[in-house]
Amino acid sequence: MAANREGQEENKDRYFKLVHGNKTLLQSEKLYEYLLETSVYPREPQCLKEIRELTYKHPLSAMMTSPDEAQFLSMLLKLINAKNTMEIGVFTGYSLLATALAIPDDGKILALDITKEHYEKGLPIIQKAGVAHKIDFREGPALPLLDQLIQDEKYHGTFDFVFVDADKDNYVNYHKRLIELVKVGGVIGYDNTLWGGSVVAPPDAHLDEHFLYVRDFVQELNKALAVDPRIEICQLSIADGVTLCRRIG
Repeated sequence: MAANREGQEENKDRYFKLVHGNKTLLQSEKLYEYLLETSVYPREPQCLKEIRELTYKHPLSAMMTSPDEAQFLSMLLKLINAKNTMEIGVFTGYSLLATALAIPDDGKILALDITKEHYEKGLPIIQKAGVAHKIDFREGPALPLLDQLIQDEKYHGTFDFVFVDADKDNYVNYHKRLIELVKVGGVIGYDNTLWGGSVVAPPDAHLDEHFLYVRDFVQELNKALAVDPRIEICQLSIADGVTLCRRIG
């Protein structure tokens, strides 16, 4: 019995670290540090470093996009020549700043978040970086704002890229709306789609109730995306799991 309890606690601790520690599914912490120190941090703009270090001091710092994921998104935005973008879930603005730096000077980001409180902490750094003019921040629940956009046909099929890192229990609802707003050939990126590896956790895994609650919605999204004929998908094991959806119809 003692061995069984130890195993349960080990599983719980492992999944907790994946979500609340470094966001990586790599089995070796040293390997992840190597990745950051060799390829990410040396090329990270000073303004991104500043907002990252600021966010690390925040009690909810685990909500921040990981540095390697931000670097990946920046490269992706440039590869697809994204200009008109959207971000759902802003927090302090780390990934938002990475996007603003990657798109052209006349590019736009519609940034949606339930509260402006955290964004205002990173805003001075964004302003100092000279990219605040690209950002249209809207405070409030994202679903009503998306519904407003859908009601106006001029927004249909206009977004090159959308990044979603917000309330997981609405991911499927977001997808139903975003598929109308992103252009054919455009990309939607969903963050945390492996949810600390817990998507394959056994039924008897001892995880906290909220963690399991969110895991169920992540699994629901993954199943829905896998059979959606309107998109091509690629699920990546970077950070806590990122699924890219390219609209094809």
